[in-house]
Amino acid sequence: MFSFLNNIPQVTKNILILNVLFFLASLVFEKQGVDLATLFGSHFFNSAFFEPFQVITSMFFHATFIHLFFNMFIFVMIGSSLEKLWGAKRFFIFVMAVGLGAVVFHNIFGVIELSNIKKQLVNLGYNIDSLDNQLKSIGGIRYNSKDQWIIDKYLMRSGTSGFGASGIVYGLLIAFGILFPNTEFYMYFLFPIKAKYLISFYFIFEVIQIFSHSATDFVGHVAHVGGAITAAIMVIYWRKTDKKNFW
Repeated sequence: MFSFLNNIPQVTKNILILNVLFFLASLVFEKQGVDLATLFGSHFFNSAFFEPFQVITSMFFHATFIHLFFNMFIFVMIGSSLEKLWGAKRFFIFVMAVGLGAVVFHNIFGVIELSNIKKQLVNLGYNIDSLDNQLKSIGGIRYNSKDQWIIDKYLMRSGTSGFGASGIVYGLLIAFGILFPNTEFYMYFLFPIKAKYLISFYFIFEVIQIFSHSATDFVGHVAHVGGAITAAIMVIYWRKTDKKNFW
């Protein structure tokens, strides 16, 4: 039944299995009333919910089956090719570095925004430590109705968590586009399009979404772009320093 796994390189296969196990665990714990998305997702570095381990665990956690399926489909398809090209060690370094890059980029705007909200609350006379204690202990904050708007905003931004392998996936796509720009993909299995055009389109789309997405759009576009930029820097550097071979 699982014989197809034998054709997947070791690192790619292990990361696939890890993502699946995280997802299955989330289903089990959800029935027990435990929200693994809040625990393992990467909160902004200055959030009351941030824990250092989230920087790693957030890369392998997915909230829905669809999110998991599409990320892992692309990860296995592109990741297998890159791991065979680079070898297991360099591929693992690449995946982890791109994942960290995605998390850091995800925090660039979020940390600044949350800091500004905290300053507004302090100016209104609130004690941030007290608010954070309430937030972590009872999951909410008691507040005066006149300050509801800013408290709700603080609750939302503190509780926001980023998770999933999407930043890594975008990094893999960018790496593939740089290394194999003229390889053709088939859109809807019908229309051939070269990798450099298709992947450039997706990257530009994500950049546009950073500045034009709505308040109800919770997709981590900044993390996607961060993973892509990190990957591009690494691949260009390796190609320049390693000349003919990556490893």
